Amino acid sequence: MEKMLKNMEEMEKEASVVLQRLIKKHDGKKALIIGLCGDLGAGKTAFVKACASRLGVTEIVTSPTFVIEKIYKLSQKPYLFLIHIDAYRLNSCEEMEHIGWNAIQKDPQNIVFIEWADRVDACMPETTEWITFGHVNESTRTIRHHGNQRKG
Repeated sequence: MEKMLKNMEEMEKEASVVLQRLIKKHDGKKALIIGLCGDLGAGKTAFVKACASRLGVTEIVTSPTFVIEKIYKLSQKPYLFLIHIDAYRLNSCEEMEHIGWNAIQKDPQNIVFIEWADRVDACMPETTEWITFGHVNESTRTIRHHGNQRKG
């Protein structure tokens, strides 16, 4: 189901609802991985910021476009780290491995948000939770949670 979000306040509320649902559903055997897809400006980073805030991150969360990965320490269990990856400049699983992807995805204490995850689709585990964002106008965005079904 696709939802229309008319402003940042609605994005923050929806991020909180989706995050709670994903945490509740997560089996805790490996990292919780959330693959974010959508065009530039569609709301991927805004969603991660809202989720990070909900998880207690007090640092300013920005897109890791140039550094590829940012790691935030969490104080709320069951997760110890929020890992924010921007795969826009990545083209292969080999490049994901340069940032330690195998270890990241195996650690159940990680919650991982990957912007532009469709660019590295081949190395996303089957348990990835896929969310697609759309840009309607200056303030309105759409969000669609696909569950474990690859963006399609």
